Amino acid sequence: MTRCVTIIGLGPGDDQQITPAASQALASATDVVGYITYVGRVAPRPGLTLHASDNRVEAERACQALDLAAAGGNVVIVSSGDPGVFAMAAAVLEVLEADPERWVDVDVSVLPGITAMLAAAARAGAPLGHDFCVINLSDNLKPWAVIEKRLKLAAEADFAMAFYNPRSKARPKGFEKTLQILNRSCGDNRLVIFARAVFTKQEQIKVVPLSAATADMADMHTVVLVGSSQTRLLSHKNRTFVYTPRAYED
Repeated sequence: MTRCVTIIGLGPGDDQQITPAASQALASATDVVGYITYVGRVAPRPGLTLHASDNRVEAERACQALDLAAAGGNVVIVSSGDPGVFAMAAAVLEVLEADPERWVDVDVSVLPGITAMLAAAARAGAPLGHDFCVINLSDNLKPWAVIEKRLKLAAEADFAMAFYNPRSKARPKGFEKTLQILNRSCGDNRLVIFARAVFTKQEQIKVVPLSAATADMADMHTVVLVGSSQTRLLSHKNRTFVYTPRAYED
């Protein structure tokens, strides 16, 4: 009897960005569990049951998937992007750690996916070509003081930065505070990339200097990439690339 949970990422939005391994996992699944938006990207077929749920119920979703697997299912949990980046892989492992005996017979595996950060970077060029860091700007699961400290230290270390969940209706001020911190710590000409809905029909890529960046340029569908002091623009065949050289000039 199959008892397994496979946690996959569906990529940033275009089905061509789903890895072959993730597609194979979906093809053999008996159940797919996930946030309603992501489950909606999975095509129904005979023998497959779709279990969609609302946002912010990650622990409950993980328990549901593990219980379905314990009952003999071949269960796939879907996230967008990569499931290990601010997504369901960590949620499942947190639940497992809290009650390991409950699902002792369930095999759990994680398959990598293409993150929104990497998709956005590819659309822009290579802004993450040197050392970089990734920060989730949502303070739902950590205090704002921690985010603020990490922003200041990342700026001091001259990392390129990628920001997830920059701004929502429930958190309209966090990204505004982020820009204020960066403006105090970085040069005015630091390049900022606003990548919205990458690899979808609604894709928008905007590149501005830090001094021109405003909070209303981002929403929950946007990944924000901030270059280091070394990041530059390159024009080639009617296109402008943003890239950070591999070598660091002090």
